[in-house]
Amino acid sequence: MRTSWTRSILLACAILLAAVAAAFVSAEAFALPRANEATRSAPASTGAKVTFRRVFKSSTPEFIEISVREDSDDASYEIRQLDDDPGAAKFQVSPALRAKMFALAQQLNNFKGQDLDVHRKIANLGEKTFRWEQGSETHEVKFNYTLNSSASQLLQIFEGLARQQELLMLLERRMKYDRLGINDALLQFESDLNRKLLPEPERALPTLDQIAGDARFVEIGRQRARNLAERIRHQS
Repeated sequence: MRTSWTRSILLACAILLAAVAAAFVSAEAFALPRANEATRSAPASTGAKVTFRRVFKSSTPEFIEISVREDSDDASYEIRQLDDDPGAAKFQVSPALRAKMFALAQQLNNFKGQDLDVHRKIANLGEKTFRWEQGSETHEVKFNYTLNSSASQLLQIFEGLARQQELLMLLERRMKYDRLGINDALLQFESDLNRKLLPEPERALPTLDQIAGDARFVEIGRQRARNLAERIRHQS
């Protein structure tokens, strides 16, 4: 009797386990197509991308490349010497500045069929390239120096973004490896801010606030960081 009762219990357990396993497989089979369907239905980015590249041997830096997307705050930059290992990093560009950049590109027919160079004998200022991409469509134009107003404005923005990232990288290096040199780096930032060369100086606010609040830095640097942060906030 006890053996028969034990067998009945074991049989019931086996049936229950089989039912649970079948339910799990069925749920998994249902979930996978739903997940695949969601992946397939996620739209790929269709926004345009504008890229600026400058190659200028024997300068510092020798290579600059910045890419900005029309439909995303995420942009990328690469600033280095030509012998350095390539590698881009991400940064942010505001919607307002992106809109201005793409409006300027549109004024230049998205670089299609453009001739921007002055074609005069002037000093080599580095080969500059504007490239526009959307889907499989790509247009680009190269020049050394231009008198075109729209191109000059777009160039100024791109070079300003590059300079802005250089200064932020300099500040971060000094914060890690040369705390006594932080004030000199802040002086460079202040100089470019005074000349209105930085398109979005508010991007530096987290770094400036960190310097201002860190007692490990010299007081003159901390005070300069506080003053710069206050000035940028009032301008924004």
